[in-house]
Order: sequence, then structure tokens, then C-alpha cells
Amino acid sequence: MFEIAYSNQAYKFLKKSDKILLKRLINKIEELKTQPVIHDTKVIEGYEERLFRVRVGDYRILYEINYKENKIDNRSKVY
Repeated sequence: MFEIAYSNQAYKFLKKSDKILLKRLINKIEELKTQPVIHDTKVIEGYEERLFRVRVGDYRILYEINYKENKIDNRSKVY
């Protein structure tokens, strides 16, 4: 399961949103905790970090996935 960290801008936006929109956005964000790349996720080009986008009606959630350090190598070298 992934952890969610909100930017200041995102926090302010959610705070100003009406209850229906807030519920829809939070539901989608909660879904991203367990499955960070869902079927309607797109990669955003042109940023240094790898950003993803997912739609919620007329709104977009931009996020990045911070996988902890992963190691991939030949089987004899990994352990």
C-alpha cells in the first residue's frame, strides 16, 4: 500500500471543494493507494519527475509514484 502526501495547492483545492466533488476525488485517491496505475492513468510528458494523471470528471489528479529503492540485477548478484 502506498502513502499519500498532498501538496499545499492540492490541500487548499480540496478544502474549497464542495462535498460531492470532494468525495469523488478522495475516493479516487484512496483507490490509487492500493493500485497506483489504474486503467485510465496517463503519463504526463515534459516534467523531470514521472508524473501520472487520472481523470475525475472535469478534474485531473496529477501525482507521482515514489517506489522505494528497488534492485534488479542478475540472480547471482541480487542477494
